[in-house]
Amino acid sequence: MSINITSRHVAITDAIKAHVYAKLAGVLQEYPQVEHAHVVLDTQKFRHIVEVTIQAKNHVRLEAQDVSDDMYKSIDQVVDKVDRQLRKSREKRTNHKGSRRRIKLADFEQTLAQVP
Repeated sequence: MSINITSRHVAITDAIKAHVYAKLAGVLQEYPQVEHAHVVLDTQKFRHIVEVTIQAKNHVRLEAQDVSDDMYKSIDQVVDKVDRQLRKSREKRTNHKGSRRRIKLADFEQTLAQVP
């Protein structure tokens, strides 16, 4: 899994970069299907905008954006949004192969014999 950080109209400090990596790596560690994350940090006047795009297996693409007056606050809030979206995506996935498997006739007869 790779995390790319891009900035628009703002210089990225090492502290901001470390904060983004720490927060996202902590969340994405629970989701092994994630392949790539792209973070865009932007500043417009007094608004700090953080956009995150997550690319995962099985054509899953999640996007989240947050705006606030503090860059760290925006990062924390957008990571929470991404975590909720990933959790919801994982809960929606179903296994379509079916849980019922063929059993041998002998095993079936044994289970019938055990039933009173």
